[in-house]
Amino acid sequence: MPLLVDGIQPLTEAAHREPGVVPAKILSVHNSYQQPGGEDQAFANEALLLEQNGHTVVRYEDSNHRISSGIASGLAAIWNESSYRKLLAVLRSERPDLVHFHNTFPLISPAGYYAAEKYHIPVVQTLHNYRLLCAGATFFRNGKICEECLEQQSLLPALLHACYRNSRPATAAAVTMLAAHRAAGTWQRMVDVYVTLTEFSRRKFIAGGLPADRIAVKPGVLARDPGIGQGRGGYALFVGRLCTEKGIDLLADAWRQLSGIPLTVVGEGPLANTVWPSGVTRLGRQSREDFHNLMKNAYVLVVPSIWYEGAPGVIMEAFASGVPVIASDLGSMPELVTSHQTGLLFKGGDAADLVTKVRWAFEHPQELAPMRMAARREYESKHSAPKNYQMLVGIYQRAMESARSRP
Repeated sequence: MPLLVDGIQPLTEAAHREPGVVPAKILSVHNSYQQPGGEDQAFANEALLLEQNGHTVVRYEDSNHRISSGIASGLAAIWNESSYRKLLAVLRSERPDLVHFHNTFPLISPAGYYAAEKYHIPVVQTLHNYRLLCAGATFFRNGKICEECLEQQSLLPALLHACYRNSRPATAAAVTMLAAHRAAGTWQRMVDVYVTLTEFSRRKFIAGGLPADRIAVKPGVLARDPGIGQGRGGYALFVGRLCTEKGIDLLADAWRQLSGIPLTVVGEGPLANTVWPSGVTRLGRQSREDFHNLMKNAYVLVVPSIWYEGAPGVIMEAFASGVPVIASDLGSMPELVTSHQTGLLFKGGDAADLVTKVRWAFEHPQELAPMRMAARREYESKHSAPKNYQMLVGIYQRAMESARSRP
């Protein structure tokens, strides 16, 4: 029999002994945000994917709606004893074969890893953002990409610039969390496999000191296929949070030069009151059904971000619907969008180049037709449920092997 800890058998006997076995029960852990976003959707999609394939998924969630102040949340992020004890109770009662963390910041905290370690349960952590390398999690400051902390291998620049919530005390708490767990070896010892969404992200984390042999790349997944559309609406589409880093100002500037080409903007955010030129249809948040209809009828999707996106779910949705993507060439975008195959790339931050690429797309419908088919093939090969499930199971098997070799 496997070692028992406080009366719990950490893995099923078969899972403990047999290499390559697939975990039957997964505890999926996520700290959701005040504004729903891509990480929340990824958490939901992967849980559904696992259930569709016969696994039992236990969801453990906390929410940033409980945060009263940046300082309090920063302190909780270092070690949240309450979350630790709650997770111990869940582990004791549910006896999962593996724990998959999505976001732990700030309320769950790295204490969650230690709860899993207490019962010798394998741990997988998806790195949806750059929190372990950047107190602000985005590599973005004052409207520009900023990698000072990574380049200097120091968290002092974050303190100087108050990168977390624009508060130096709150940033100090976030930096203390990162520094404390670096010193304790948490990131090196407590996670069996890290998952990044792109190779670009993987390289950043390796540069930041995470063990290269424990970082796997797995694209995002759509647990439900929306089906391919026809793109007959004749409009460009933007879907996302209306904020600086998403390139909203750049998009508005570009469309002031694109009279005659319709643009539909879907989303909410701090730049919701942006003054758009004529020809732009401004919509707020949409239902899933309305969103899918808008996507299927779009001629192209525009992703004008001026920061390092992770792997926007909206690109997966576009590819699933057979919609080519016009995206900035920053960060992981050239990895996600192959120029003149699944879409077009423009120079990040350059409105004039975006104008050029949009005009080309609308003036060359014959070239866009094969791009639609290529976009759909990209979805089927990487983001569809069958293909993505195989990747996820392989990561889980790898984590279980790693956990067996741990002291």
